[in-house]
Amino acid sequence: MSHPKIKLVLEDNSIFEGFSFGYEKSISGEVVFNTAMTGYPESLTDPSYKGQILVSTYPLVGNYGVPEYEISDGIVTNFESDKIQVSGFIISDYSKEYSHWSAKKSLSEWLIENKVPGIYGIDTRALTKRLREKGTMLGKIIVDNNDIPFFDPNKENLVSQVSVKEKTIHGSGDIKILLVDLGVKNNIIRCLVKRNVTVVRVPWNYDFNNEEYDGLVISNGPGDPKQCMEVVENTALAIKGEKPIFGICMGNQILSLAAGANTYKLKYGHRSHNQPVIKVGTNNCYITSQNHGYTVDMKGLGNDWEPMFININDNTCEGIRHKSKPFFSTQFHPEASSGPIDTEFLFDEFLNLVKINLQGCFY
Repeated sequence: MSHPKIKLVLEDNSIFEGFSFGYEKSISGEVVFNTAMTGYPESLTDPSYKGQILVSTYPLVGNYGVPEYEISDGIVTNFESDKIQVSGFIISDYSKEYSHWSAKKSLSEWLIENKVPGIYGIDTRALTKRLREKGTMLGKIIVDNNDIPFFDPNKENLVSQVSVKEKTIHGSGDIKILLVDLGVKNNIIRCLVKRNVTVVRVPWNYDFNNEEYDGLVISNGPGDPKQCMEVVENTALAIKGEKPIFGICMGNQILSLAAGANTYKLKYGHRSHNQPVIKVGTNNCYITSQNHGYTVDMKGLGNDWEPMFININDNTCEGIRHKSKPFFSTQFHPEASSGPIDTEFLFDEFLNLVKINLQGCFY
């Protein structure tokens, strides 16, 4: 199969030419890079990438194909959502031949099925260096000289586009966890369900303060957290109570906004499997999986709150906690799919807080 030439154009007028290996249509979005060596099926289906053109810095992509699309307990196995979420995919070298015991199709076939364009033959090192120096930029993939305008996805409420539309139930445990879906990764649900809980998954703007639950989880999601202030307002009411809260990625930003802090956009974000974070007050350092473009300005946190984790690379906030109530959050992904599972124990710590609270020890 021949692969026609197409090009990537950045808003600074940089042009990178390569070859198509996906769906052939022109698209526009925010160009970001990921430094992970593996896990492209999980990354491409991560709702936090909604509206973004993803650059993989690892030079070998496609060599293990794409696994089977199956459903277990109401969610898709092997993937982080039910479809590819990125707007486009940019790589250095595409492996036309794939080999893996679980592979059912090629990466190219999968992209075409999902109508997502892909480029290979790009100097991703030069592209990533430009994004590191100038920061994340808008870009567009041009096919057949069909030019289109630049599009900034962060000006839209991307969360509303990826959140579940109605309440769904996962698992059948005795403890009831209410999950606010801002674009939740499936592995967050898997990590909760395998700990014998019932997960009640609700839309991003659902008024969960009228719901009966034992613990609250606020998920990851795409874009600017200030585009979805309804969940911030609902969270501000929740922190007046005592029920344990666990925020993950955007959930950290939502909890922080509810606690009085501010958020701001990072120069090029954190998207990798190797971000080192340290737990405040200890010498414990964890290697974490991350995917976000915004972070928390900790200066605005009230006196009842404190930072819980700090990024060693740039000293940005990686999580907060309440000094007396069972509320905490992480900017990184403890479910880590794909990535290291060094911090999955945080789900156990959260559920221990839920059990203690059910016994009345926090009152």
